[in-house]
Amino acid sequence: MIPFTYERARDVTGAVEFLRDNPGAKLLAGGTNLVDHMKLGVADPPALVDISRLPLDEIGEKADGSLRLGATARNADTAAHPLVRRRYPVLSRALLSGASPQLRNLATNAGNLLQRTRCVYFQDVTTPCNKRSPGSGCSALGGYTRYHAILGASENCVATHPSDMAVALTALDARVVVQGPDGERDFEVRALYRLPGEHPDRDTVLEPHDVIVAVDIPAPSPGAVSTYRKVRDRASYAFALVSVGAELTMNGEVIDDARIAFGGVAHKPWRAERAEDVLRGNRPSPELFAAAADAELTDAQVLEGNAYKVPLVRRTLVATLRELSTR
Repeated sequence: MIPFTYERARDVTGAVEFLRDNPGAKLLAGGTNLVDHMKLGVADPPALVDISRLPLDEIGEKADGSLRLGATARNADTAAHPLVRRRYPVLSRALLSGASPQLRNLATNAGNLLQRTRCVYFQDVTTPCNKRSPGSGCSALGGYTRYHAILGASENCVATHPSDMAVALTALDARVVVQGPDGERDFEVRALYRLPGEHPDRDTVLEPHDVIVAVDIPAPSPGAVSTYRKVRDRASYAFALVSVGAELTMNGEVIDDARIAFGGVAHKPWRAERAEDVLRGNRPSPELFAAAADAELTDAQVLEGNAYKVPLVRRTLVATLRELSTR
């Protein structure tokens, strides 16, 4: 048994102060990722501050028409919310494709976004891993790489981000609301995550004393349609080999706007800006969709075990865009 201190936060400010005053402390809400890693010996925080009872679980429309998702709202409740299902089917479908029903009933929105970017070697403490122990090496390089990154990786880490929710929110231009010692700030979900570079141990740009309190999703454009498509080894409780979250807005027979994000291909949810640029202002067709995919995959770098992901991303994006453009 590894001892640790447990504290129940009375408010967000108290949680922030506890994190500031206790270096290495971690937030606890649903615990579906953190507790697993503590059991495996991957994480050993000296203290936990429980925020699960704070009033951060509401989901509702704001005055500007955007939708606010509370940080501690459960994934199952978020996926089933009428406004999420009607306005943002890409998000509802992403959440329902993640984990298992039991985990979705416990996991929180902020916890989903902050789950560790990882691979099998990260969770095996007997192997070197730069994310777990900076400077020790990356066991995946030269090892088992079927699930690993083809975009934005580095020689220090080739793991992929596991969150389906984060992919959908990246495609929706959602913003994350964070409270720290200096008050609240907000920024795009896509800016929350880092590529591995020389410091793969840092998954996000958050400081150790920051607390996510909400996520805001802009009101959808009139006529926008969206969906989430996930390719995986089995129908449930499996990370994406490749996933696509996309939203299209048509102007007559021309694509007026496109927002696309990939999962399963990079250390963070991958916003497909090159693909979006190819699509905008053009008539939808299989040839256009394939050209958009090829533009995004120009810089893909494959390993011995994951070269299949390049054609799989291409086919998955084409199929997703074909579905949306015919609605």
